[in-house]
Amino acid sequence: MNILDKLGFTPVRWSDNGLVILDQRKLPLSEEYLALNSVDDVARAIGLLAVRGAPLIGIVAAYGLCLLPDPDNDVPFKDACEKLISSRPTAVNLPWAVERMILVRNRHKENPDLKNLMLSEARAIHNEDAMMCEKIGTIGNEIVPHNCQILTHCNAGALATGGIGTALGVIYTAFFYGKSVQVWVDETRPVLQGSRLTAWELSRAKVPYKVIVDNMAGRLMADGKVDLVITGADRIANNLDFANKTGTYALAVLASYHKIPFYCAAPSSTFDPECPGGASIPIEYRNEDEIRILNGSQSTPFGADVYNPGFDITPHSLICGIITEKGIVRPWDHRGL
Repeated sequence: MNILDKLGFTPVRWSDNGLVILDQRKLPLSEEYLALNSVDDVARAIGLLAVRGAPLIGIVAAYGLCLLPDPDNDVPFKDACEKLISSRPTAVNLPWAVERMILVRNRHKENPDLKNLMLSEARAIHNEDAMMCEKIGTIGNEIVPHNCQILTHCNAGALATGGIGTALGVIYTAFFYGKSVQVWVDETRPVLQGSRLTAWELSRAKVPYKVIVDNMAGRLMADGKVDLVITGADRIANNLDFANKTGTYALAVLASYHKIPFYCAAPSSTFDPECPGGASIPIEYRNEDEIRILNGSQSTPFGADVYNPGFDITPHSLICGIITEKGIVRPWDHRGL
């Protein structure tokens, strides 16, 4: 079963004219595509959230390096890599993908076919992520009971990956293989990746869902209306602490208190072997206007001070496991991937 065909959209594609992305800032009101013709275009699109999701921005960065006119030129190539990596500092898939491209470039620097070899590597990163998502969906389906009410946060679907998604990949697999699921979609302030993006995806797939405001989750759990929580991740430390969109930690605390299983779903590319624990994960701080302005209107007093970290850290002690393409990694018997 090809679940991607049922969704009917592609968030990124390489064309003869360069890189084309679905502009996620425009969703759900319009489906518009952007042509990215330079590394600067790609870095800007990543930073402004025109394209987002840890696995997907790694894929887009890999394609972005293929836009360089002379990738064998050391200085512009190094500058391009640094610019892409710094565009979103928390998601580890970004430097992971760039490092893969650096290895291929350095190995074949003198090859006249260098640009095509780099493009082949970018396509490989894209295809591998799609396969990892499919395996995550199949493995995660095992922990989804029939008649399951699932709460998810932010967007960890096809808009965030090279395939069907991580957290949403589990949900799609369960649904399309016959399980009855109801999805609670956190709106995910301040830029509404849940109510704008996850709800848009689920509606296209005809998966039953309801959007809730972020601070409603505790009430739902207390009322027995949540059976399972699944989120994605942007970086996973060696001890399985992980960073995800702000609000994830609060959900994990609530789920723990109400004895509801909480899982993170992510590919192996989201694990950071250099990071011992959550305290070592770099946190991106976003533009304050994301909070000050809502739908073009001022939502705070003029001049209000704003605190806007894009991510928080969920400690491994609060989760049941991390669903990867290699299996479910459990905190209590973690031996690495």
